[in-house]
Amino acid sequence: MKESMGDRLFNGFNLTLLTLVCIVTVFPLYYVFIVSFTSPAEYLQKQGFVLFPEHWTLRSYEYLLSTNSFKDASLISIFLAVAGTFFSLLVTAALSYGLSRKRLQGRKAIQLLILITILFSPGIIPPYLLVRDLGLINSTWSLILPVLTSGWYVILMKSFFDSIPNELEEAGMIDGCNDMGIFFRVILPLSLPALAAFGLFYAVSYWNTFFNAILYINDHTKWPLQLVLRNMLIESSTTMGGSAAMEMMSEEQIPAQTLKMAAVVIATLPILVVYPFLQKHFDKGVMLGSVKG
Repeated sequence: MKESMGDRLFNGFNLTLLTLVCIVTVFPLYYVFIVSFTSPAEYLQKQGFVLFPEHWTLRSYEYLLSTNSFKDASLISIFLAVAGTFFSLLVTAALSYGLSRKRLQGRKAIQLLILITILFSPGIIPPYLLVRDLGLINSTWSLILPVLTSGWYVILMKSFFDSIPNELEEAGMIDGCNDMGIFFRVILPLSLPALAAFGLFYAVSYWNTFFNAILYINDHTKWPLQLVLRNMLIESSTTMGGSAAMEMMSEEQIPAQTLKMAAVVIATLPILVVYPFLQKHFDKGVMLGSVKG
């Protein structure tokens, strides 16, 4: 079909607009990446505006990875992402599977309670009082247990389990499996796409944890990576305090800005690396249970 002049103008306008939007979106990421690899002397010489460094260096990354505070924060964030995702998926899958079985007594009442948690949020103070009374203040588990599952994820995963035929359970019972055996040997292997999708959501949430850490973690040695990074960006500190920043500037001669950019890259990289491996499951898992028939 031959395009008219109006169609060509419209397509050209759309292409130009989308190109500008792409540049505006990608340029901050590009700038963060470039500055993190810029040598300190070149960064200071160009007064902080570098589009492409002449001298690439890893000094900012080497310094960050050599500090105990940054390494400890990274290990805590890794623990949160791995342990938190595992337990969240286990609890979410088990609760969703139980609610999808019609033989569960009180199923509708439990679903109503879950729906209430979606519609109404308790705020900040009740969860804090609960964490305090449980003795979890300054504990890493305070960043996992209060957000162990999500009512919205439970409802979505339940709709997926509803689509699994009951004949599979009956076949498992004939083979001698009990309810736990059916869940772990039959249901979970069939749920890998859904688990991958929700696992990615949980992993990103745990990896980006910082607000709950502000509320529940008073010991700075137990801060997750995102809270350390937040302090670096907002309070213009490079490790845990301004004195450390001044010492770094005098001894290492590494600009604080390059360290901040390197910290942003390190904090973002794990999710960017994991996502491509889960993408094939993610695309399928998001749609599972959305259409029934």
